Amino acid sequence: MSRFTDILLVSPLADGNTWVIMRDFGYEVGAEGSGDRIDVAIGFQTDFATIPRPFWVILPKWGRYGNAAVIHDWLYWAQDRRRPTADAIFLEAMGVLGVSAPVKYILYWGVRVFGRVAWYRNRADRAAGFDRVLPDVHLKSTARAGRSGMLRRLVGHAWTSLSRR
Repeated sequence: MSRFTDILLVSPLADGNTWVIMRDFGYEVGAEGSGDRIDVAIGFQTDFATIPRPFWVILPKWGRYGNAAVIHDWLYWAQDRRRPTADAIFLEAMGVLGVSAPVKYILYWGVRVFGRVAWYRNRADRAAGFDRVLPDVHLKSTARAGRSGMLRRLVGHAWTSLSRR
C-alpha cells in the first residue's frame, strides 16, 4: 500500500493563507517500495486545499486530506507528471489517509474540473521567475508569500492579451 514518508511539519507565513514545508515530506505512489516516490522540497509554499471560502463550512482548507493536498500542490507546481496523473495520485493519497468517499470524490472532481486554472497559473508563475520553494526556511513572523492574488494575475494576463491585439 502507498504511504507518506514522514509527518508533515509546516510553519505559517504572515499572510495567514500560506504555509511552508519545514522538513522532508513525501509520498510513495502505488505500493510501498515501488520506487515511485514524490519528495516535496523543504521550503515549498502550500495553501493546503484550495477551496473557495463559501465552502469552508463543509470542507475546510485543512482536514484529514491535508497531507494529500500538499502532495497535490507540489505536483501541480513541479509539473513533472501529467495533470490527470497528479489528480489520480491525490485521490489515491486521500484513500491512504482514510478520507470518507463523499469528501474524497468531491475534492477529486473539484480538481479535475477546476484544476486547470491552477495548473496554468503555476506554469505562468514559473515562467515569470516566481519560485514557490523558499531558499531559506528560517522565517520571521512577518514573512509573506511573494505570489500575487489569482484575480490580479488573471486580469493582468487578460490585459496583456488584449493589448497585443
